[in-house]
Formats: sequence, structure tokens, C-alpha cells
Amino acid sequence: MSVDVNTETTRSGQAVQGPEGQGVFALCPDEVTRAEVKVCRGSVSLPVLNPDRMRAAKAFADKAVKMHKVFSVQGPYPVIRAALRARGWVERRKHSSKQPLHHRQAEDSRASSNDGDDSDDSDDNSDDVEKDQDPSRLHDIMSRMVRNEMVYFFWTSRREAINNNNLQKEQITNHFTKAGSFTTKVGLCVNLRNLHWFDSADPDTFFPRCYRLAARDEKHAFIEDYRRTACISLLKYIVERDQGVPRQEISHIIKTVRGQRKQSKRRSTPVVLPQMISIALKVCQDFLESREHTDIDISLETPQTLKEEEWAEFIDSYYLVVHGGAEIGSGDHSVSCCKAMLQRLREVSPQLDIDGIHNIWIIKPGAMSRGRGIKCFKRLDQILRLVDHDPTLIKESKWVVQKYLERPMLVHGTKFDVRQWFLVTDWNPLTVWFYKKCYLRFSTQPYSLDTLDSSVHLCNNSIQKHLRPSQRRHRGIPADNMWSDDQFRTFLSSQGQEAQWETVVVPEMKKAVIHALQTAQDLMDSRKNTFELYGADFMLGCDLHPWLIEINASPTMAPSTPVTARLCYAVQEDTLRVVLDRRVDRTASTGDFQLIYRQAAVEVPQYVGVNLLVEGYAIKCPCPLPPLRSSNCAASKPRVPVEKKDPEAKKVKPLPKRFLKNAETQPKNTSSGVLPPPPVSSEQPGLMSTQTFTLYLPMSVNKSIHTPASRQSHSPLLWKRRAEVPKVRPEKV
Repeated sequence: MSVDVNTETTRSGQAVQGPEGQGVFALCPDEVTRAEVKVCRGSVSLPVLNPDRMRAAKAFADKAVKMHKVFSVQGPYPVIRAALRARGWVERRKHSSKQPLHHRQAEDSRASSNDGDDSDDSDDNSDDVEKDQDPSRLHDIMSRMVRNEMVYFFWTSRREAINNNNLQKEQITNHFTKAGSFTTKVGLCVNLRNLHWFDSADPDTFFPRCYRLAARDEKHAFIEDYRRTACISLLKYIVERDQGVPRQEISHIIKTVRGQRKQSKRRSTPVVLPQMISIALKVCQDFLESREHTDIDISLETPQTLKEEEWAEFIDSYYLVVHGGAEIGSGDHSVSCCKAMLQRLREVSPQLDIDGIHNIWIIKPGAMSRGRGIKCFKRLDQILRLVDHDPTLIKESKWVVQKYLERPMLVHGTKFDVRQWFLVTDWNPLTVWFYKKCYLRFSTQPYSLDTLDSSVHLCNNSIQKHLRPSQRRHRGIPADNMWSDDQFRTFLSSQGQEAQWETVVVPEMKKAVIHALQTAQDLMDSRKNTFELYGADFMLGCDLHPWLIEINASPTMAPSTPVTARLCYAVQEDTLRVVLDRRVDRTASTGDFQLIYRQAAVEVPQYVGVNLLVEGYAIKCPCPLPPLRSSNCAASKPRVPVEKKDPEAKKVKPLPKRFLKNAETQPKNTSSGVLPPPPVSSEQPGLMSTQTFTLYLPMSVNKSIHTPASRQSHSPLLWKRRAEVPKVRPEKV
């Protein structure tokens, strides 16, 4: 066996550059020696550490502990590790697990369904990068030196890895709790409906309408929306067919019904276009009246526009005309009516231009990522059948249906979406940082509505990277399906739309992000020393207006393409500039992060718990209270003793039974009109006893009942007679 030893030496003040510029990690100030031992039957690296190097590593670790610079990274984030080490931080690793960390991360992300995590390329990362950056195991040795020290900075790919309730005040972490309120499709769908409580903006202007199919009321609302959209699509089809608009989505409609692969079984009569137009106009008119609140005077007994059977027949006719390409004719009067109605609808429906004519909806699992389970449908029965067949999805409310943008902006005839980063450093006050750079993701197939395949309509890199680009796609789109924002701005310049990037796209994306965070602010944990980086996905309409599709927690940072390798490296570096460097120096550079929103701080009252206390004093009386006397008695007349009983009073008939409720509990002397004196405490004379009693009296009893027995009447209708109140002169009173 032959051994070849190569030694490399660096002097004080130098640093070693990581492979391919992936980071710089500082070494100890003393002379560092690295020995590589190569064995003939395979290459084996055995680090040789001298005592000077061990002492320098120990001093470096002790200094990091003293300055509270111990961090922990769970997941393949070589840029974060290198950036922290360059700032003098030491990592505390977990050495007990034998399974590579990236495999555990991939399994956890597949099992987790709490966040809309879009870790597209988690399988592209491995710990081999860390081994290359630390061939001498210097950082591994320092990690063991701080294995019992407190971690002051956590960076993980999953929020469940750390319990924020157990963190100390000075510990920093990169995940907020309860972020599913806006990072899941269900949470974003529900919370944006409450935007009117936080801002005057309308969510329909930046978020395609969305429904939870598991909720019964929302399912009914979706069915109504689908039917109404079918009516509007029919009006659009009539107008565009008459104008001869050369749109791509109606190019395949110039066919005959004979060539269609499937016909509806319920169609037994030919299409009656005037009747269909009349129904569509009536449905749209009812919708306008409901939006303008002019339908409040309509009687509830008024029948609906169409019954279920009539709706089924209309939808089948709509499929036959728009999807089937049936040859129809229309008069000038019908076209003018359709144009007028569409003009009125455009004033109240901001999504009219993106709906198209095919009534396509996209079905999404509520809490899954990387485009898994997403499908596009254009028929109502298919959408309902997909959800109804799985009772688990109905129970857990996991499915959402969202209106598909049928008329997006295309680049060389290909669909794309925009990945935009933003950073939240505080929830009270809400503080949002917007990243100036972004990138585009293309699909591998040219855009077409003839097929609803995922390769055409989904731009997720986790889906498109496994597909081969179509030969029919424009050559100007790269094979890796990505563009930077600079490349896109160059394309806009060639189309004469460069100015709209700064005037339309960027400002509207900022507003959409802020509105989404405003609706979730009350649901989030406002723990200090916490931050989180999010990735928002946008689509652009034909007018370059951005539409928010979803927000992802833990966005992918894998360098899968040259575009992401450059931008993901920069966004991680700039995140640490905002989070760490600005804590020391407020004037420090924040890179490409721009502060776009900082809310005024809201004081939260300190919760001290419930502390109920009743205080009082004992009532002292020198003698028992005298018995109550009737108000009808003269003040000069003596009080009738309680013991004395008038024989004439026995002739008085008792009160009716409805007035003698719980007669057993009443004192026996209540019939004489004198209440018994309260009992006196035997322990302390002069003090009233704490015993209580209840006196049941009729609400309409005559006052004469309370007079002395000698003045009571012997009439059997005593309880019905009115008392004779003696007239007393005021001066004598």
C-alpha cells in the first residue's frame, strides 16, 4: 500500500473559498494544515489535526459561544451555513442520526400537509456539498465542542421541527406558527373573503374566485357560479364569433358536431339559440340586480330562473355550442343585446376578461405542494364526481376549486408564472420586505385549450423538469424553462411594454402580498426574533395585471438552473442581511430587499388572568326589626300583635290555588298581613341571622289583605274587591 500526502497551508487572515463559489468559511488565525491521505484501492481522506489547530478551533468556538453565535441548520442550505460561518457563527449539528438529513426532510415534507411548501427540488440537494466545503472536518470538530450550548439561530425547512413555545426570548427562528392561514390554498381562499374588514380593496381584483367543495354552502355557491359563467361565456362566444376575433381559444370551435368524440345523452332536441340567449340574458340580469341590491323587493315566492332539469338542458346545449363547435346562426339584434349585457357585467365583474369562454376550473388539494393532485376540468359533472367519490376529502375540507385564467399573457405562445419572494420580520407591527428580483417558470408545451394536460397548464418546476420540451415550442424559451426578471423585461421592451413592469406588475404584486398578510395578521403568532421567507406565485393577464395564485412557505432554494442558482444564493444572503446585520447596524445594506409595509404598532394589553373578589360588611342591628305594617293603617293606631288571632278572620276564604304556590314553605301568619320578624342569631345577640326566606305574593293582590284582621271584610270575594283607602288630609300626614 502506497500513501501520498499533500499538504496545503494558509496564513493568518486568509480564508478558503468554497467549491464553485458556494461560500466562504473563515478559519482559525493560526497556521492551518490539511493532509489528504490517498490509498491505492480507493481514495480515502483522513484529516490530520495538530495541537495548534485544535487550540485555535477551541478558541474560535469559545468566542462564538460567548457572543451568542451558535446556530443550527436542518436541511440542505449550504449558502446559509457558509454565510453564518463567515460572520463568526459555529453550527451545532445533530450527530446521532445515521440517515442523511435531506432524506428525512424529503420524507417529512411529503408527510406534512400543514403548509403549502413548494420545495420543488429537495431531492437535488445532498450532504455531499457540505463534505466538499469541509474536507478537513474543522467545522465538524467545532460543532462537537458546542454540542451542549444553547442555539441562538435556527433555520429549518419545516416549522414542526421547532416548538416556538419552548424558545428563549433571544433565540431566533425562521418560521412563524399558524402560517397555514395563508400558505395553504384553503386558508388563502377563506381569509381573503374578510379583506373588507382590513382594507377597502376587493379580493376579486387580484385573486381568482375560489370555493371549498367540502363545505355545503360553498359547493352550492360554486354550482351557481359555474352556471352563471356558462351564460356569460355563451354571450362572449356570440359576440366574438360575430366579430371574427382571431383568438386562440376559439380557433378549434370551427368544427361540426359530427367530429366530436362524446355527446351528451340528454340531448334529444336541436339547439335553440334564441332561447339559450334569452336564458343567459335573464340570468345575467338577475346577477346584476343582486350586485346592485335592487332585488330586495322581489317576493321570496318568486320562482327561480330555471329548474334543475332546465339547467341541465341549458348546460348540455352550452357544451354543444361552445365545446362541441355546433354550427349556429345569430341575428344582429342578439349580438347587440349580448354586447350591451357584457358591457354592464364588466363594470361589476373584474374577472370578466380572464374567464374566457370555456368555463375551465382548476381543482387543487387544499394543503399539497409542488403541483401534486392539481387537475383542470371544464364540465360540472366531472368536477363534482371527482370530489364526491372520496369521503375523506369531504370530511377534512381539503379540496378547493378555483377559476382558471383562460386568457393569460403568453411568451412566444407559452404559458408561464412568476415566483416572487417576500420576507416578514414581524407581525405586530406587520413588517413586510419585498424582493426586487424574481424569475419566470415556463411550461414545456405551447399553450392550448384543446387539451387540459398538466404539461400545458402547470408551470411548477417539479412537474416540468421531468418532461421533454415540445418541438413545437418557440426556440426563444430555454430548455431549462426559466427566465430571470431581466430577461422578461427585455422581452417586454421588444413588445413596447417595458414601462408596464414598473407601473403595473410590481406595484400590483406588492398590493396583493400586503392584502393577503393583512387578513392573516390576527391569526398569526407575533413572537419577536422570528422571521420567515415566503414565495408567492403570480400569473399575468393579457394586460399584464398580476393575479395571485398561492403563497408557499419554505420555497425551494435548490440551484436547479443557472437562474435559480444565482437568485436563490442572493436571496438567502440578503435575508441574513435583513435579519442579522440590521440588528447590529440599522444602516446596514439589505441587498435587494425593499421595505414596502410597516404597520403602526398596536399595543396588546397584558393578560393578568381572571381575579374575582367580593367584599362586604356584616349588617349589625341593636334589636330585631319590627314587623312590617300595611300602608293602609293609620300611623296612630297600634300594631296588631302577631300572637293575637281574630276569630272573625277564620271566616275569610283562602286565596285561589294559583296564588298559593309552594304554600308549604310560606309562614303561617302571612294571611294576617304581618310578616314574621327575621330570626336573631343565637351566637351574637343584636346581629341578624344569615338565614333567608322566600315570600310568595300575588302580583295583583288587593291592599286590604295587608290590613289588620279587625278591618278586613267577611265577603267571600275579598281578593277581588278594591281596598278602601282612607282619605287623609296632607297636613295631618
